Amino acid sequence: MQHLKQRLVSLDFFRGLTVAGMILANNPGSWGHIYAPLKHAEWHGCTPTDLIFPFFLFIVGVSIAFAIGSKKELPETHSQLILKSVRRMLTLFCLGIFLALYPKIFTSPIEAFKTVRIPGVLQRTAIVYFISTIIFLKFTPRTILKIMLGLLVSYWILMTFVPVPGIGYANLEQETNLAAWIDRNLLTEPHLWKAVRTWDPEGILGTISAIATGLSGILAGILLQRKDQSDTEKIARLFSSGTLAVITGLIWNFIFPINKSLWTSSFVLYTSGLAYIILALCYWIIDVKGYKRFTKPIVAYGVNAITVFFVSGLLPRTLNLIKVTSADGNKTSLLTYLYKSLFIPYLSPYNASLTWAIMWLLIWMCILWIMYNRKIFIKV
Repeated sequence: MQHLKQRLVSLDFFRGLTVAGMILANNPGSWGHIYAPLKHAEWHGCTPTDLIFPFFLFIVGVSIAFAIGSKKELPETHSQLILKSVRRMLTLFCLGIFLALYPKIFTSPIEAFKTVRIPGVLQRTAIVYFISTIIFLKFTPRTILKIMLGLLVSYWILMTFVPVPGIGYANLEQETNLAAWIDRNLLTEPHLWKAVRTWDPEGILGTISAIATGLSGILAGILLQRKDQSDTEKIARLFSSGTLAVITGLIWNFIFPINKSLWTSSFVLYTSGLAYIILALCYWIIDVKGYKRFTKPIVAYGVNAITVFFVSGLLPRTLNLIKVTSADGNKTSLLTYLYKSLFIPYLSPYNASLTWAIMWLLIWMCILWIMYNRKIFIKV
C-alpha cells in the first residue's frame, strides 16, 4: 500500500478520470448503439475515446518519475529497481493474457491458447512501463527528450518510407501497412485482434511510438519535481509544452495522419500535448489552489486503476456465462437479460445503451469509494 499523503492528488485525479472514461466507453448496453464521442475513430482521426489509452500511458510515465525519482541518482539501487520493474511488467502482461483467455480457458483450454490474442492494452502498458523505467534510470532529461523524438521520427520513417513485402509500397491502409504485415507474420493471424485477425491496434511496431508516449509523461513528471521552479513556472511550462506538442501533432497530421490504431507520431504529440494541458489544469486547481474535496470519488478510481480495469473486464464475461430464461422463453445471458429488462422498455436504444454504461460507472465508483475509505489500495 502507498500512503495518500505521498501522492500527487492531481495525478490520481487525472488517472481516475481516464479510467472512468474507459469504464464508460467499454461498457455500452449495445455496441450497435453508441454515441459518436464514445466510439473510436474508424481509422484516421481522434475521438474523446481515443484519448483514454494514450492518457493512461502518459500517466504511467509521470508515475515512474515520481515513484523512483529520488533513487535515480543512486546507481546502487538501479538493479533492484529494474528487477522490480521486470516483475511488474510480467505481472501486467500475464494479466492481459488472462483477460484474453477468459472464460474460454475454463471451457476449451487448448482452443483458447491456440487463438489467444497476444497484444492488448495491459500487454502494451507492461512493455511501455518497463522500457520507460530503464530509460528514466539511465539517461538525463535532455537525452530522454532526444530518445522520445528519435522514436517518433524513426516510426514515421518506417511507416511512410519502408516498402511493405508483398505490397511494394509504403502505405497507411488498414491491412497493407508495414505494422499490419509485421503483426501477421510474427504473431500470426489467430493471435491478433479478433474483430479482423489481419492487424492489431496494440501491435508490435506501434509499441515503438507508444514508448514515446510514456517518455512524454516522464518528462512531465521530472518538470513537476523540479525544485528550482515555482508552481506558476511549472504550470506555465506544462501549458506551453502541451500547446506546442498539440500544434506540432496537428501539422504532422497532414503527412502522417493522427491515428490511434497505428499510434502514429502525430497521434503521440497531439494526445501527449492534451495530457500536458489537462495535467497542468488539474495541478493548478487541486495541488496549488487546494480544491480537493470534489476530487475524492474520481481519485478513488485513480488509486486502484489497474484493479478496476482488470476486474471490470472479467465481470461482463462472467455474467455472459450465466444463462437465464427470458420472458419469451429463450435462454439468454444474465448480462443481456438485465440490460433488456432494466432499460430497453423505457429508453431509446442509444439512451438505454448510454444509461447502462453510466450504471456500471456508478457501481464501480461505489465499490472503489468503499476501498478508498478503508485505505485498500491494490498494487500490481
